[in-house]
Amino acid sequence: MKKFFPIIFVILTVSLLLSACGEKQPSFTCSDPLGCVTIEPGTSIKVGTLLTMSGPDSPYGIDALRGVEIAIADKGKLLEHGIELVKVDDQCSADGGQQGATDLAKDSQIVGVIGATCSNASTPAAKILSDAGMVMISPSSTAPSLTGQTTHRAGFLRTIYNDKVQGNVVADFAYHGLGARTMVTIHDGGAYSLELQQAACDVFQQLGGECLKQVQIESGQDVTTTIQEIALLNPSVLYYPVYTTDGVAITKAVQESQMVNTALISSDGLLSSDFLAQTEPGSENMYLSGPATLSDDTAFMQEYKSTYGENPVASYHAQAYDAAEMLFKAIEEVAVKESGGTVHIPRQALRSALFNIKDMQGLSGTLSCSLLGDCAIPNILIYQVRNQQFVPVYP
Repeated sequence: MKKFFPIIFVILTVSLLLSACGEKQPSFTCSDPLGCVTIEPGTSIKVGTLLTMSGPDSPYGIDALRGVEIAIADKGKLLEHGIELVKVDDQCSADGGQQGATDLAKDSQIVGVIGATCSNASTPAAKILSDAGMVMISPSSTAPSLTGQTTHRAGFLRTIYNDKVQGNVVADFAYHGLGARTMVTIHDGGAYSLELQQAACDVFQQLGGECLKQVQIESGQDVTTTIQEIALLNPSVLYYPVYTTDGVAITKAVQESQMVNTALISSDGLLSSDFLAQTEPGSENMYLSGPATLSDDTAFMQEYKSTYGENPVASYHAQAYDAAEMLFKAIEEVAVKESGGTVHIPRQALRSALFNIKDMQGLSGTLSCSLLGDCAIPNILIYQVRNQQFVPVYP
């Protein structure tokens, strides 16, 4: 028996080695508290968009989507993988944001989401996607509550300014730029409209002016009687930071009411060529606050026009491009790459990398993210409508 032992030993050893070689030994174990997204060789990295793609406010979402698409085209490959875009419509509404976010959260391969367009949609979406461990970067949702100390959701960031700042600019322009001392506001009760007009009223009154009345309307209702009642107050300024449907209705009702001594001011919810087309000549000479164009990058603008056959239709393409670039940067920073091409993206690490972004140079300006997700350095202008163009006039 002794003479057979070396042979048996060799056979057993070789068998064990062959068995070990035939098994795939794990080279990565996910220890991230929110889990990891694993991208196998030959598959794409999924990014979602939750933007307004239908209805009267669609120019804002379409413009932002185009910014994301151009960012993907410019990037080409991400960690040697393609980038797949999963597009969902937020409908610029709370219900749309909730349903869209729910649909995106079901896909565990989606790494992050660019959106939502409207603050009303971002409010429920931020909770749903944060609870799913995802990150969500909005290029256009400005409501202060989205980054409030007690209301911020852990996965939410934005590349657009906070309406606390925008309301300040509007009030300063009304009081100092126009010499107004009385103001009436109109809002629809939603996060964007309600919070922005309140911020403007608060600052306007701190400056010495008076907010005579803050009127809430139901979106889509006939505003003729409302405007007639406001006309009796003869305010120096009527400020209505609303979306397209109500903005068109209010502007037309003002024109019919002959409220000629009142300056009309709105904000970025109406900063689109579509609004102008529906309201001319009633919107001529009115004022709107919104993001500074910062002399859009020439190469980007050429790519936008050559790809889509027109100039930007709204004002959020740069912020959306930057949101995508932020996401790509953070993914590259935290990804764990295996030799065979498999990539693992830890979700909490990705979230932390985004909130740690400092002094990133983007199309919309320099981005540095706060602990509550405000990443944009505010750069807000007042535009006046002149010959169907938005012309910067203040400061």
